[in-house]
Amino acid sequence: MDDLTPQNPAEAIVYKSLAWTWPFYAIGGLYVVGPVLGWTLGGLALAALYLGPATRADLRPHPIPPVIWFWVIGMLAMLPILWIGHVNWGFGTKTVIRSTIGWAKGWALMALFPLAGAILPIRREILIRGQCVVGLWILILAPLMIVAPYAGLPGKIFVSPLKAVGGPGPEYFTVFLYSIDPSSGAARWQFYAPWSPFAALLGVLMVLFAMEEKVVKWKAIGIAAGTLMVLASKSRMGLVGLVFCTIPPSLLPQLGKRWAWFALSGILVSIGLTVDRLIQGVGSAIDTFKNARADSTRVRATLQRIAEEHWREEAVWFGHGRVAPGPHLVEYMPIGSHHTWYGLLFVKGLTGLLALLIPLVFQIFLAFADALTSTRGRLPLGFALVVILLSFGENIEIQAYLLWPGLMIWGIHAREVAEKPFLPGLVPGNAPA
Repeated sequence: MDDLTPQNPAEAIVYKSLAWTWPFYAIGGLYVVGPVLGWTLGGLALAALYLGPATRADLRPHPIPPVIWFWVIGMLAMLPILWIGHVNWGFGTKTVIRSTIGWAKGWALMALFPLAGAILPIRREILIRGQCVVGLWILILAPLMIVAPYAGLPGKIFVSPLKAVGGPGPEYFTVFLYSIDPSSGAARWQFYAPWSPFAALLGVLMVLFAMEEKVVKWKAIGIAAGTLMVLASKSRMGLVGLVFCTIPPSLLPQLGKRWAWFALSGILVSIGLTVDRLIQGVGSAIDTFKNARADSTRVRATLQRIAEEHWREEAVWFGHGRVAPGPHLVEYMPIGSHHTWYGLLFVKGLTGLLALLIPLVFQIFLAFADALTSTRGRLPLGFALVVILLSFGENIEIQAYLLWPGLMIWGIHAREVAEKPFLPGLVPGNAPA
């Protein structure tokens, strides 16, 4: 099991793409690799579907599960919604073309990777091991990165010329050893992510993958590397995610056991007796959490309020087409950024929000229901929780180029459930083995 070898070209592409994550980062190329990989795997999946039985034996396609249709329809809908928003606000042809390319590098990947995972015969073990290999790179490079700020080494190494392909900002093409938090002056590490908070949730994702690894050596490497990413990033959201995204999915199967219900009853009774003190404690913890980076919390809250007001008053159904420059009050951060849901309302309106919400709810339900009875639901549910957390602090479509292993796990899980449903009769024509 330690020597896990790809069994077909699709698995080889996936494994090598993960194993080469750090070399790709070293040339500032991850933002280019993600979309290329997504469209390559998506094209391979569609080609396999088209050829059907004529496809080579080790690439025979699986049927498209229902939840994947929701992703495909929802993410395809994002494109005409984007065009309507641009037309409504009088953007020119050049802006429309640029935004369409942005869709191909963002929202489209949210469907292409699950589609590839569902159709192509890619084992989840390949993705799990690949993530642990990324973790090995982290542990090897960590001493240099941790020592760098104290040794006087520069935080920013260089900005890759690949930025010429276009993207959300130069940080997506910049190679960092570390960065300095402007509010505290302390060093923070973002590893291969564009900034530290996102790196923290990538660390949580690595821990989730490593927890599924069968080989103890690789499991330890993945968990250690993921935990290091969370701690070194110094992100509040990462610390929450390390608990919130890993423990609940593992505990869900215990809900069917009698002792769990007795324990839950005891906990509820205890909470009832101390509810007033508990409410005060939770309120105090929330205030402490917010005050840890008060300026960041204030800016984000103001951005959300401005986005919501402009959406409600100016563009309810199709939004403003694109983010808009923010005022000095929010340190000139773009309106519609730093929050997936407020960003969708501002940029794409209610139709855009529903285009993401509907497939996401379906995916979460599938993972949650399966996690109640099977260990195979833990990883997709854990990733869903990461996406939920991330959506409240980032625009997830922009980060899809690094979230792709989790997106593929969603597709693989959907295929597994279609082949062996967790409830009899859930999928017509299939019965649990």
